[in-house]
Amino acid sequence: MVGVCAERYQAERLYQHDQVEVSVPTGHPMAAGDLVVLVAPGDDAPVVFGLARVLTPPYQVDRVPDDPDDADPEGPSAAVVTYLRRRLDVPVPAATLDLVDEAESAAHAPVRLADEVYQRVADAVGPGPDPVVPQPEWMVSLDLPIEASSPAEAVRIFWTYVRQLGPRELPAFVWPRGDETAMRPYVLGEEHEMDPEEEDE
Repeated sequence: MVGVCAERYQAERLYQHDQVEVSVPTGHPMAAGDLVVLVAPGDDAPVVFGLARVLTPPYQVDRVPDDPDDADPEGPSAAVVTYLRRRLDVPVPAATLDLVDEAESAAHAPVRLADEVYQRVADAVGPGPDPVVPQPEWMVSLDLPIEASSPAEAVRIFWTYVRQLGPRELPAFVWPRGDETAMRPYVLGEEHEMDPEEEDE
């Protein structure tokens, strides 16, 4: 079990990543192929938000590669893990798995879980998407009224707004393909109720 900080967890909820860099103590035994339970701080208690596999064993960060004079044995280390399953939209509370203490400890250093405990967590996370079954299609839109002297300038300003404001401030409108009446705004990865003033802007 490996913990990530609140900022990293929020980034995982805002953007789709196949891999995650996690902090680990220098010298921690972790090998490529090891299975990992990913946990993060929740609103009240830690949550499980995914299962992963170690892709790159721990390595020192903030150093010059292949420079023996820059090798600090006490320096920070990290490992790269790749997702096997995600539970970012509905994470599993560690409390429901009787793993609050382990999850809180994982915020400081990886915690080894017994095989039967890992399987219990995997069952709670649930199966990943079936690659044979087509996934639902969603329409995603950003509506920004932009004043500009030309269409090209409007497009430039649009992408500038997107880059500067991003998913933390800009509502993205989402609906199932073919059902625009089901449109809902999302901000910070969660459904967001628009107040009348926002809708009029």
